[in-house]
Amino acid sequence: MRYPVALAAFALLVLGGCHEEAAEAPPPIRPVLYTVAKVVGTERFGPFAGTVEPRYQSQLGFRIGGRVVARDVTVGDVVRKGQRLAALDPVVTRFALTRAEADVADATAQSENAAATEARVRRLFEGGNVTQAQLDTATANRDTTQARLAQMRASLQKARDQIGYTELTADFDGVVTERRAEVGQDVTAGQTVVTVARPEVREAVVDIPEDLLGAMPRDERFTVALQSAPEVTATGTVREVAPFADASTRTRRIRMTLQDPPAAFRLGATITVDLTRKVAPHVVLPETAILSAEGRDAVWIVDAAGTRVARRPVEVAGRRHGFAALTAGVEPGERVVVAGTHSLGEGQTVRLADEAL
Repeated sequence: MRYPVALAAFALLVLGGCHEEAAEAPPPIRPVLYTVAKVVGTERFGPFAGTVEPRYQSQLGFRIGGRVVARDVTVGDVVRKGQRLAALDPVVTRFALTRAEADVADATAQSENAAATEARVRRLFEGGNVTQAQLDTATANRDTTQARLAQMRASLQKARDQIGYTELTADFDGVVTERRAEVGQDVTAGQTVVTVARPEVREAVVDIPEDLLGAMPRDERFTVALQSAPEVTATGTVREVAPFADASTRTRRIRMTLQDPPAAFRLGATITVDLTRKVAPHVVLPETAILSAEGRDAVWIVDAAGTRVARRPVEVAGRRHGFAALTAGVEPGERVVVAGTHSLGEGQTVRLADEAL
């Protein structure tokens, strides 16, 4: 009867040994991603792609409607002030001028006849041969024909002006940047036929995402470079910021004044705009490396052997676009864990990834 008791005691000893071994088992080695801390002394805003555009340009069209019979320029042509750009069929306007001249001749004859009649009736009235009502009628007829004559003369002047409106001319020296009408096309008054730009004042135009607009320095001098020749650069300053974002792209259009741009900065050229400026030295880490607890920020630092981690308090100056700027707590060259910070423990054994992020 002693065998069962002995077996039970042996089992208890075995189980106790297993619990001791389980309690004394070391924590698992955790693989971690890390980055090497580097001090940053400059900050870059950009780059953003854009184009060179004129500050001043006009959309030109005829003052009257008609059929286009000539288009003398195309995109890229250099034009001079007063140069003809396009022309309308003048037949209709010539007919209108002929009719206006005939109306003036008719109104002139009627006005002269009414004036003579009024003079005769006045003499008869002074002799007592006609009544006051007859004199008033003659006077009113004279005034009416004179008013009609003035109206016909104004119509004649309008017809003469419209003869000149059949030709579209440049108001200033410039470059044709767009055309919207062809020969044979019927256009209405004011419809854009060509767009002429002044090339002497050029500016850089870029679209910047709205969420980055708050970080854009307004008073700095940006570097503008040609994409086809990055070594050709100019300096740009912000002149205008669009008040509203584009509904589809959610970007704001920024216009920058170019200071003494090289000749290679032609209208329509593709450019790159960015800004690099000096800032207070700081360490930039991914925001995932920051462990926030009890109102304090900390990071996990990997020791020199690369086997264990230690928690260290840090001072975060700011966070932006997934990154945090640290002003204290991390030294250059130290390895900082950037993922899984909430699942690590003080002194925990880790295995580093093959390469730093």
